[in-house]
Amino acid sequence: MSRRDLKHEFLNYARVERGLSANTLAAYARDLKKFETWLSRERGKGIAAAEREDVSAFLQQLRRGGAEPSSVARQASTLRHFYRYLVADGFIKRDPTVEIETPRAWQTLPKFLTTEEVELLLEQPDVSSEVGIRDRAVLELLYASGLRVSEVAGLRLSDVDLDAGVVTCLGKGSKERAVPIGRSAIGWVTRYLPIRQKWLGQRTSSWLFITRRGRPLRRQMLWRRVVWYGRKAGLGHVTPHMLRHTFATHLLEHGADLRSVQLMLGHADISTTEVYTHVTDERLREVYEKFHPRA
Repeated sequence: MSRRDLKHEFLNYARVERGLSANTLAAYARDLKKFETWLSRERGKGIAAAEREDVSAFLQQLRRGGAEPSSVARQASTLRHFYRYLVADGFIKRDPTVEIETPRAWQTLPKFLTTEEVELLLEQPDVSSEVGIRDRAVLELLYASGLRVSEVAGLRLSDVDLDAGVVTCLGKGSKERAVPIGRSAIGWVTRYLPIRQKWLGQRTSSWLFITRRGRPLRRQMLWRRVVWYGRKAGLGHVTPHMLRHTFATHLLEHGADLRSVQLMLGHADISTTEVYTHVTDERLREVYEKFHPRA
C-alpha cells in the first residue's frame, strides 16, 4: 500500500474543509487508531484494506465488550466519514462501511428530566450566596437554550443580548447560531452580572461565566457543578447533555416543530434531531395509557 499517511490527510481535510472542532478531530483520531490497532491485530490488515466484514466484526465486538451504544455509533460514524473520504480521493474503490447496519438501532432513547425534576434541579443552588446565583444562572441558561456544555463555557459577555432575549454561540464546525432564551434565564443572568463585575474588580474579562477569582468557568468545572446539583436533588446522574435532551423534548412535547428544534440545537442533519420524536411518542403513550378510560 501507499506510504501516504491517510489518517493525517483525512484529519487535515476534516479540519480545513469541514471546519470541525478540535474535540471532534481528537475523537476521530482516537476512533481511527482503535480500529487500525484492532484490524492489524485481528486481521493482519492495514486500515486502507478493510472490508465490510472487518468493519461489521469490529463494531459487533465493541458492542459485545460493553461499549455504550452511543460510543459504537460514534465509532461507526467516524469510519463512515473516513472511508467516504478515501473513495472520493480515489485511494480506494469500495467503501467498506456501505450497508453496515447503523448502530442507531442499538441506541437507547436520550434521557431527559420531567418539568418537575427540572424545577427541583434549578432550586438546588443556594441563591443567598454569590456562587449560588452564578450556578443558578448557568443551570437556567442550559435548560433555556439547549446549548452544549462547551458552548456555555465558551460564551462571551457580548454573546448574550438580554434585551432581545437571545444567546449567540459558536457550535460544532465553528458554525454560529442564535438561540432565544426565556424570562427566567434572562432574570438570573441579569442578577449574576453585578456579581461577575464584583469578582473582576478592576480587571476585565470577555467570558460570561467566571470563577470568584475572575478566571473562566471551564467546561469540566461547569460539568461537575451540574452533576453535583443533580445528586443533591436526588435525581441521580444529571449531566449538561441531559439538560440539552430535556430542552428538546419539552419543546416538542409542547408543539414545537422539528425543524425549529434542529436549528436551536445546531444539528447539521435533521435525522439527528428525529430521535426526540421517539421520546415524545413514548411520552404520549404513557399519558394515553394513564388517562384514557379505554387505554
